[in-house]
Amino acid sequence: MAFTSKMAFQVNCSAERQPSLLENIDRFKTRFCSSKQGSHSKPISSTRQHPLLKELQQLPAQLEVSKNIKNASAKLLDAFVDSTFKFSDQRVLPSQSNFLPVDELIEPLVITSIEGKIPDDFPEGVFIRNGPNPLFGGLKSTTSIFGKTGHIWIEGEGMLHALYFDKDNDGGRRTVVYKNKHVETETFKVEKRRNKPSFLPAIDGSPPAILLAYMFNMLRFEKVNKDLSNTNVFEHSGKFYSISENHLPQEIDIFSLQTLGDWDINGAWHRPFTAHPKTAPGTGELVVFGVDAIKPYLEVGVVSADGKRLVHKADLKLDRCTLLHDIGVTERYNVIFDLPLTIDILRLIKGGPLLKYEKEKYARIGVMPRYGDAESTRWFEVEPNCTFHILNCFEEGDEVVVWGCRSLDSIISESYGMDLDKSEWISGRLRSKEPVQQYTTFSSNDELLFSRFYEWRLNMKTGEVKERNLAGTKFSLEFPMINPSFNGLKNNFGYTQIVHEPASISSGMPKFGGLAKLFFDETASKEGEHSEGHIKVEYHEFEGNTFCTGSAFVPKEGGLEEDDGWIITFVHDEDVNTSKVYIIDTKNFTGEPVAKFTMPCRVPYGFHGAFIPIPNPQLIGPIIHVKDYANCRIKKKKFTRKQNHNSGSKTEKNT
Repeated sequence: MAFTSKMAFQVNCSAERQPSLLENIDRFKTRFCSSKQGSHSKPISSTRQHPLLKELQQLPAQLEVSKNIKNASAKLLDAFVDSTFKFSDQRVLPSQSNFLPVDELIEPLVITSIEGKIPDDFPEGVFIRNGPNPLFGGLKSTTSIFGKTGHIWIEGEGMLHALYFDKDNDGGRRTVVYKNKHVETETFKVEKRRNKPSFLPAIDGSPPAILLAYMFNMLRFEKVNKDLSNTNVFEHSGKFYSISENHLPQEIDIFSLQTLGDWDINGAWHRPFTAHPKTAPGTGELVVFGVDAIKPYLEVGVVSADGKRLVHKADLKLDRCTLLHDIGVTERYNVIFDLPLTIDILRLIKGGPLLKYEKEKYARIGVMPRYGDAESTRWFEVEPNCTFHILNCFEEGDEVVVWGCRSLDSIISESYGMDLDKSEWISGRLRSKEPVQQYTTFSSNDELLFSRFYEWRLNMKTGEVKERNLAGTKFSLEFPMINPSFNGLKNNFGYTQIVHEPASISSGMPKFGGLAKLFFDETASKEGEHSEGHIKVEYHEFEGNTFCTGSAFVPKEGGLEEDDGWIITFVHDEDVNTSKVYIIDTKNFTGEPVAKFTMPCRVPYGFHGAFIPIPNPQLIGPIIHVKDYANCRIKKKKFTRKQNHNSGSKTEKNT
């Protein structure tokens, strides 16, 4: 669609078509070859210039003319877009203040305020979390004669927030250093050079405006949307990557946080890439997939353990584009969800929403052999649902067991038919822009948005499906994690963040007021569990208006049991506008954190985090200059407000 539009909007600078530069070059090649063939019988005179040489001498001038025409066309197109589409800042509620962006730090900062003690057997390594940090003050909307479009809450350029844990040579004194940095994708660099919002929002809004945003983004930048790279961080074969599923991963230097470029698996992968690739147990291969709005809608790939080759790729031949976010693996299989949250360009062209949760449509789970294809994938019909995150999958007898966070509606839903002037995002839906109480009761419709921990048992022999709610309904659980050594294998423990439902409703964005530990081999016995057969769950709830993001499991050095370790997470206390990091002992899950770090600056809410042990701890000190910080200038952070000259929004400045 976009390519057709691009061709239709190309500017012809002459009524009579002139040969293109590529055609001229091809003509030169042909004539050069023919002239060489005849050169043995008829040498070129030194006083008489060959016609080919004349044309070659004229080539730089032709190139310059072509470049000037292209630049003039681009400037005309930019002028038209700038005059037609007006950017404005999206309104920010007080309860959304910690979703606002921050500036990059000029230099890393030593953490000096630590309450408690970092355990002696806490490994050296990097705790890193990804999340949106929009340029130019925050998320934008556009207004034009064609209608309105706006960013949705999951957009915004990615920023990495990293904590580096180092030990002295004698293993005694600990040093913790923090740094942050934007992921510098190609589209990030484009807008930084332009120093203003340039890509038109192209996901939410009126269908004509979205279609034109697609077209103009493609014409100007050869992309329909920005490469966000704001969702997750993963490691494969000793290299580290930042990712969101609308583009390829970006390789990251884990110490400097510099962006090293796109990873396309040595030129073998040419489509979007999942934010949650999985390492296959036993082989170390990386299982990936990519969703696209045009056919093929879904392809699954397997990357070699050394990261150098794409050893397998298969089109699963889906008949719709489902917004798939995660994939599961077992020892032999890949596990794929085909759910009714769909992206449909044809629906958009007909005047409907681009994104829609079609709860009346089918839902199914596919079990695919590791190197299988569409024909060898076995599909199991399940109740319609929206599942973004899988905790784990494994094989048990004839069954493939799938554990994930399941809701009955989608928090990413459309604003189709709503007036963006009078409405805003609240709990994934649009409601009136009237004042909202900080803590309000939620309706039965809101209840559908909150995910519960769920189990599907898929019998590969009989085709039978058994599904049930595992953990009751006391809390909504999301962003699951396990000890990574058990990925694809039977595990006894899992961990999730707890959705704070009233705070999420009042802010319109998910907030997580604590953590949960799941005991899969123990049955709940406490009063208050809502039905028999639910697993045991322990809760670690935060104090006051404190919420977390990016939680990760850290295995204990020399740990003997699956739950030997800690959960580490960024938290933010909204009452005092202070960000911290908590380390929680998973063996004493309901107790106080063993350590709390007060961060020297605000850390916005984000998405997924990971703890990456460093095999050679000596790498940490020299690269982040920990030894130099013994005498460094530790600055107390104060916050000022700077006015963004492009958008008029306020951005927190670290000084």
